[in-house]
Amino acid sequence: MSHPTPKAVSNPDNVGALLRHFADLRDMTHGEAVTRQDKEALFHEAVELLDPYARLALDEIDEALLLNEGSLQSTGVIRSKDNGLACTWTLTWKEQAAFGIPPITIQAFYGRGFHHPHLRGGTVGEWPLNVFDSAQAAAELPTLRAIAAAEIHNLVFLANYSIVPASKPGTITPSR
Repeated sequence: MSHPTPKAVSNPDNVGALLRHFADLRDMTHGEAVTRQDKEALFHEAVELLDPYARLALDEIDEALLLNEGSLQSTGVIRSKDNGLACTWTLTWKEQAAFGIPPITIQAFYGRGFHHPHLRGGTVGEWPLNVFDSAQAAAELPTLRAIAAAEIHNLVFLANYSIVPASKPGTITPSR
């Protein structure tokens, strides 16, 4: 069976985010901001813009894999241990808690020694966080989904597949 060859998108959303990220590094700015105070103000705005998308990515995991047994929480923007800023969204559920492993985590953070903010999971690496308007926040949904999916995948390795309610005997497995 022949599969269609995917066509490259001339400027996919993730490339735009990376270009903004690299321009920040080149220009020593974050968006238009130069001072730490102005960059922190932009971080607060970015978290507000990202919040519905982070929640959506975790809600999708909760519905599809945790069978709506999860509990989603957010810290809002808080000072981190290094006196930077962070906002953490977590999805917990009883099997995860029973194994004593961390929840699925998405975090926006702006570390004290960082030039600009980033996204990460609890068990997965970092992505640039260069969000300045609602369209850019919406464009991060695939990244937020990837972080959430990688998180639950990595958490299975810390315990086993039985932490995922949708994987238990008697549940419906999607067609392959």
